[in-house]
Amino acid sequence: MAKGYWVAHVDIDDMERYKDYIAANAAPFAEYGARFLVRGGPREVREGQARARTVVIEFDSFEAARACYDSVGYQDAKALRDPVSTGDLVIIEGYDG
Repeated sequence: MAKGYWVAHVDIDDMERYKDYIAANAAPFAEYGARFLVRGGPREVREGQARARTVVIEFDSFEAARACYDSVGYQDAKALRDPVSTGDLVIIEGYDG
């Protein structure tokens, strides 16, 4: 079964308040088996444009990735993130060639 991924590009306006989102998302991420593969860090944008921070989170399946996003716990955390950041998030199924 193919894994599921969140790929996010985020600009953070208030890191102190964003830390509340990080704390709040820990429980739903643990519940749905999320594993961070990329969480910020050095990078080079070689083509196009990107936001300041890139995050890649792996889930055991595409369905788990979607269910985590739709969960009450994550939506509560997201409500803390929305006022202090701007981002793009894609939920995508991994290649299981």
